[in-house]
Amino acid sequence: MAAEIRSHDQCTASGERKSHHSDKIKNNLISRLNRIEGQIRGVKGLIEKDTYCDDVLNQISSIQSALNGVGKLLLEHHMKSCVIERIQEGDDEVISELLVTMNKLMK
Repeated sequence: MAAEIRSHDQCTASGERKSHHSDKIKNNLISRLNRIEGQIRGVKGLIEKDTYCDDVLNQISSIQSALNGVGKLLLEHHMKSCVIERIQEGDDEVISELLVTMNKLMK
């Protein structure tokens, strides 16, 4: 696990906040997003072909589920890296930020 998370200091040296995912995690996220992108193009094609609405809605549901999976994975790694590091640095504001983000994800 430690090999998957890079040092927080390395990622914020320029003063801007950046994620610090391992190449393995980043590739996993990109792969998932590429599949989702393909699914969205597929739904567009279904609409262009006047596909039955229920079939299109089921495809949209699959896309939403896939996006939720990406969100959960990002949230997990965010909590295990950025949130923990900021709390250890004494930055308790990260908890409020996390709660706002979680509320947005749960809509």
